[in-house]
Amino acid sequence: MQLYNTLSAEERAELIDQAGEQRLTLSFYAYAKIEDPQQFRNDLFIAWNALDALGRIYVAHEGINAQMSVPATAFEAFRATLEVYDFMKGIRLNVAVDQDDHSFLKLTIKVRHKIVADGLNDDTFDVTNKGIHLNANDFNQLLDDPNTIVVDFRNHYESEIGHFKGAITPDVETFRESLPIINDQLQDHKEDKNLLMYCTGGIRCEKASAYFKHQGFKNVYQLEGGIIEYTRQVKEEGLESKFIGKNFVFDHRLGERITNDIVSQCHQCGAPCDNHTNCANDGCHLLFIQCDNCKAAMENCCSDDCLQITHLPLAEQVKLRSGKQVGAKVFRKGKSEALTFKQSGALSDRALATVSNTSDIRQKIKLKKVLVGKVAHYYVKAQVGLFTIDKQELHIGDTLLISGPTTGSETLVLEKMFVNGAEATTAKEGDKVTLALPFRVRLSDKIFKIIS
Repeated sequence: MQLYNTLSAEERAELIDQAGEQRLTLSFYAYAKIEDPQQFRNDLFIAWNALDALGRIYVAHEGINAQMSVPATAFEAFRATLEVYDFMKGIRLNVAVDQDDHSFLKLTIKVRHKIVADGLNDDTFDVTNKGIHLNANDFNQLLDDPNTIVVDFRNHYESEIGHFKGAITPDVETFRESLPIINDQLQDHKEDKNLLMYCTGGIRCEKASAYFKHQGFKNVYQLEGGIIEYTRQVKEEGLESKFIGKNFVFDHRLGERITNDIVSQCHQCGAPCDNHTNCANDGCHLLFIQCDNCKAAMENCCSDDCLQITHLPLAEQVKLRSGKQVGAKVFRKGKSEALTFKQSGALSDRALATVSNTSDIRQKIKLKKVLVGKVAHYYVKAQVGLFTIDKQELHIGDTLLISGPTTGSETLVLEKMFVNGAEATTAKEGDKVTLALPFRVRLSDKIFKIIS
């Protein structure tokens, strides 16, 4: 019985592309008493693996915390796997603002001591005595109250690229650090102020609100569903977004654009920028903000040292990081000494720039493609490829992508083709198509049609 991944991220990405189906990125959490987290984990893996659901999930005796990618056609079937458990009946699924079919490329379910590392001893206070949940409209109204203090319970690298106006944004790298800092900072306002808190999807505030009520704060409120649900309601109801910038997310996308405001700077040159990059040096993987110009000049690296290492032969790179903790700097997330423009302390509510429609070289080109067929033969002297059409249709004018492990990825516009031996403008399932090609193809190659 399969209980773990058997495919690499690259193989999974290829399968997703071949399927050509939309996927939904979503998140959810639930606090509940789970007697056997390991069995719970195994049952979920079997059910979700059958649906081609992917993601990063933590389970513990106290509940579940999940960020996932699910085929859109399997959405209701996925929901049904949750409804099996009483504590997840009717659970809210936070669907992402921006969708990316490659947001997650593995199904990873881990058993942890806690579903969020909060550093709290839950036996010392009532974790069910939580703050009042607010929808987007009520949250906006309370933000305008002069007696309100709003706190961002995310980490500095999250709030740096986007936050609510006027929010206290702790300069911390972990959630557990922020709790005592905020408690000390607001000691004089336990009774006379509204304590309004928010995070990405709401899970951190579930525990934080109970903790602050235990600490004596009288008026504790939290944003229901976090920034993700807030943004959905703002768009659906036509409300003003008091959140500015980007919402950091923990998947391949690294961020969802909420407003066109850019409130952060490139950590290398200081230019307005809110795009995160993981350093290309496999011995580093530092997470930092990098503009397009620096990304091109530094080749996705955080420093000259890392850039030089990436130019070494692979064997030498492996030797350099042998015996060291790979990615040792990743937990500093934008605070490395290799970076010039490190952000610390209070963050500005003023936009440094607004998003333009210029090209963004930091992300791979986003192409929507569907699998059409595969290579049947290549005639070397004539430089002609023979393809079998397995699905879809081909038409003159289509943009094609031919890819394989040796060929790589090659694109061309279909200007002329022969279908079953005769020149034609359309090819259908089951047809044999020959094309003149400016490159060689192999039997392992597949042909895709680019649709966007």
